[in-house]
Amino acid sequence: MNSEASSLQQQTGSGSSSMASDTNLNSAAPTVAAPFYNTDFYIGVSLAIFSCFFIGSSFIIKKKALLRLSRHGEVRAAAGGFGYLREWIWWAGLLTMGLGEAANFAAYAFAPASLVTPLGALSVIISAVMASRFLNEKLNLLGKLGCFLCILGSTIIVIHSPKEKEIEDLQVLFNMLQDPVFILYVICIFGSSAFVACFVAPRHGHANVVVYIFLCSGIGSLTVMSCKALGLAIRQTLANGGNVFLTWMPWFLIIVTITFIAIQMNYLNKALDIFNTSIVTPVYYVMFTTLVITASAILFKEFTNMRFDDILGDICGFLIVITAVFMLNAFKDLDISLNDVRGLMRPKMQRVSQFDEEVLVAGNGHADKDQRRFSYGSSDIFRKA
Repeated sequence: MNSEASSLQQQTGSGSSSMASDTNLNSAAPTVAAPFYNTDFYIGVSLAIFSCFFIGSSFIIKKKALLRLSRHGEVRAAAGGFGYLREWIWWAGLLTMGLGEAANFAAYAFAPASLVTPLGALSVIISAVMASRFLNEKLNLLGKLGCFLCILGSTIIVIHSPKEKEIEDLQVLFNMLQDPVFILYVICIFGSSAFVACFVAPRHGHANVVVYIFLCSGIGSLTVMSCKALGLAIRQTLANGGNVFLTWMPWFLIIVTITFIAIQMNYLNKALDIFNTSIVTPVYYVMFTTLVITASAILFKEFTNMRFDDILGDICGFLIVITAVFMLNAFKDLDISLNDVRGLMRPKMQRVSQFDEEVLVAGNGHADKDQRRFSYGSSDIFRKA
């Protein structure tokens, strides 16, 4: 009896241990998959896409205001004028951009900056489509293919972007801001921006779109970092119940964010006033996104825990988007449509009615129609031998 009881106890114990191990495996599975199915991640993606519609349309609205201002003979924004402040259309564009930036600002609190910023490519599509509709800037077949590639590249970026849990403590972020590499990046941005604004922009700003866009993008990369820190402060206050705004850091971030946004708006208005919207938007996207990803990689170390295939996919998605943006604008003046592509699919054989030694089987100086031969690429010109 004792032996039977002990064997039964052993079986029961082994069964319970196997059930416990199964339970541990089941409980471990969600923790492995949790970072890839985090609700916050998809909230951030949705907010980023939502913001693209407002930001893309804001470029068109503000461009319309600047065009209306130039027709009235006001001092243009490129010449240092601020007459656009009296245009209600410009304020409507600013409000639209504010809504988009607010959604973008909220997205940074839920998703990595290296994901939210590249999704801004969708605003390029919105801007290109609306420019063809309201500004008479033609969108040809290559531009439409560029829009499709923008969507494709953005999808690849979403799939392969870092999905680890975001930083939730403002003090941790403050310690990361003191990283010597990030401080060096900030010094480089401030130094190069000051040099371009003081020496390069007065001479070459009206001839090269990169000048003003660099000032927007460089300062903009720091704006994104401050927005992400400020969003973290708001989220931490709402989640934990403790008011972090009783400290000095959130107020410093608010001042920095407002100052940087004002600088961006100033130089972006100058670029829009001088150059075509279809040029400003993609160049701004490529430069701004590149600098934001660089700053985010330095500050948040988002790529350190990613697998190689995800890093490669993220880079490929970004390169596809850059290619799409290039196609949208480099070939925008070409008059090419789907009918031209259909023409290339047709055979090149044409009827030949040239009368010469190589084509005609001769008669007495006169050719009979039944004796004509056919070849490729010739015209329908009738000529005697």
